[in-house]
Amino acid sequence: MPRPFLLLMCALLAGCQLAPPHERPASPTANRYPAALEPDTPGIDAATIPWRDFIIDSRLQALLETALERNRDLQVAVQRIEETRGQFRIQNADRYPSLGLSADASRGRFPTGTSGATGATGATSGAGATAAGGGVVERYSLGIAVTAFELDFWGRVRNLGEAARAEYLASIEAQRAFRLSLIADVSATYLAVREADARIALAEATLRSRRDGLSIAETRYQAGITSALDYNQAQALLTQARTELAALRLTRAQQANYLTLLIGGEPTGPLPPPAPLGQQTNPVTLAAGLPSTLLLARPDILAAEERLRAARANIGVARAAFFPQVTLTGSAGYASSELSGLVSADNRTWSIGPSISLPLFDFGRNRGNLTVAEARENIAIAEYERAIEAAFREVADALAGRRYLAEQVTAQAENLATLRRIADLAQDRYAEGVVNYLEVLDAERNRFDAEQAFIQVQRAQLQNLIELYVALGGGTAGRPNETPTEETPSDLRS
Repeated sequence: MPRPFLLLMCALLAGCQLAPPHERPASPTANRYPAALEPDTPGIDAATIPWRDFIIDSRLQALLETALERNRDLQVAVQRIEETRGQFRIQNADRYPSLGLSADASRGRFPTGTSGATGATGATSGAGATAAGGGVVERYSLGIAVTAFELDFWGRVRNLGEAARAEYLASIEAQRAFRLSLIADVSATYLAVREADARIALAEATLRSRRDGLSIAETRYQAGITSALDYNQAQALLTQARTELAALRLTRAQQANYLTLLIGGEPTGPLPPPAPLGQQTNPVTLAAGLPSTLLLARPDILAAEERLRAARANIGVARAAFFPQVTLTGSAGYASSELSGLVSADNRTWSIGPSISLPLFDFGRNRGNLTVAEARENIAIAEYERAIEAAFREVADALAGRRYLAEQVTAQAENLATLRRIADLAQDRYAEGVVNYLEVLDAERNRFDAEQAFIQVQRAQLQNLIELYVALGGGTAGRPNETPTEETPSDLRS
């Protein structure tokens, strides 16, 4: 066979690709969010807003920076990147021949007539001859060798490298997804602490007021102006406030402990003063955009797509196992029985040896591996679609929260103002002797509950805005690599 034709055939075989081509599955969600959830005014793309510009509470910013530096789970995610980076480099190295340099020297005595007595040049060392007719043989060699380099006709090695590359990129996206979730978790826990602080301050003020009320009720009771029922009802109000205060302090301590866990320990220095509850974020309106934009903005979706790419590459690996595997070994160097003059044209040696192996009877092993690879592709497709559906639901929930929590805050504020007026009127009417203390008791309880509920819904509204920012892939435009690792090799995203 002519050599050019042989080279052409090798080139054609080397270009063989047995893995299915990667195509992004169709989105399983609607192409728009519900129209009722769209904002009335145009908004800004959340992906273009860095988190430091969206979250404006100085204390929360400091806590987030500490968490992104010290959170243990985030450190694990960063090391996962390093792990998969190393695995990719190991696998990718198999695409190229491995060269090794070797040097060897040996000296031994062999009986006359054996193959070891003649050495590399067919002569023994006369100085080492013995009476028994044996001889001392010396041998020296120097060379380089290629060991078992696979000629990748069917793309097996190339697909293994592609799968490792996709897993590496998936680990990067998974780390970015965890960063976003960490921002959401730290923010939500911080807001829970701020809510608890506000509710504790309210409960403490209410407790002081009710102590004064109990003192007045006791004086009136001892003077015979009111009955024991009124006095006991005033004491019940005080007990209720004391119980609520203890419960709030417990909740606050638990949330503070969880916040310490999230940020990786106690802050090392003094923290800036916190902003009042409700002033933690930039009041900018976030644009919902289209669900299709999530495919490029959400790192969890991008990670799922990279895993799908890896699964498809592994199908190519499984298919290549049905074809012959061709490997090549070779070496070149020098060999001599004398160390002096070892490197010379007369002592030059070389060898080359291809080998081929073809599976004949594997009792279904290769077919089973292919079935596993195809099943994993189907699993990866389902997981990719599930990631899209989960992202769609999170955005839709946050959009619904933005609209209806705003209405709830307005209604709760109006209800609180009404209950405050009712409580004041009940106190005035009781002082005038028009009503009994039971109406004052009910009015005070309703006002206290409404004040606590108003703080809760304020926190829920603010937390929902942060969840919307995260759900829309906040701060991911440009996809900066903020991990403490070396720069991603440019060829990995080719």
